[in-house]
Amino acid sequence: MLTNVFTDREPTSRQARWRRRGALALVSALLSPAAPALAVPAAEAAPAPVASAVTFPREDPDFSGDPPAPEDLVVLMKKSTLKGRWRLGVFGRVPDPVQPRVWRLKLWEQTEDRVFVSTDVLNCGTTQPMRITGGSGGVRGVLILRELNPGGPITPANRLDHQVWWAACFPEHTGRDPASLGAEARRLGFSGALVEREQVVPGARRP
Repeated sequence: MLTNVFTDREPTSRQARWRRRGALALVSALLSPAAPALAVPAAEAAPAPVASAVTFPREDPDFSGDPPAPEDLVVLMKKSTLKGRWRLGVFGRVPDPVQPRVWRLKLWEQTEDRVFVSTDVLNCGTTQPMRITGGSGGVRGVLILRELNPGGPITPANRLDHQVWWAACFPEHTGRDPASLGAEARRLGFSGALVEREQVVPGARRP
């Protein structure tokens, strides 16, 4: 059962029930070809093909000696943490074979000694834009559905969701600050007034 983490009780309105039913239908349609995320030791990680522009250099001196990154990797975030260096990028954008306006995008999450590769599913439609993800590389056995509001407020809590969503749905804007894309979102038909929600499916496989 889906749990809405932003409310203390289940939604009761007809609109909320239909929204939840739509989210469940999307997840059911997308999970069949799902594969779990891979946690690959740095020495064993393999590269992947193709190329595009990047926000941070793909060949990063901070990660010299680490496994070669995919040729089409776009690095969205990079920082130093108490556990060491960390960066996250996207690559391998492909359309979903069944659902229109749905794209799959691989995430490359790199730490000091590991590379986690997983696949997010993004719904690019104007009525229920959504990111379906398994969370960070260290999280297992959970599926997270985040309904997004393209063109709406951007905060530290939702910035990565919107960065990944724009990269999958409108790759010409990959790497741009999503807070600067309000006018573009409205031009594309998004109201900027949708309610953002997060729903968690425990025990589910990652897309």
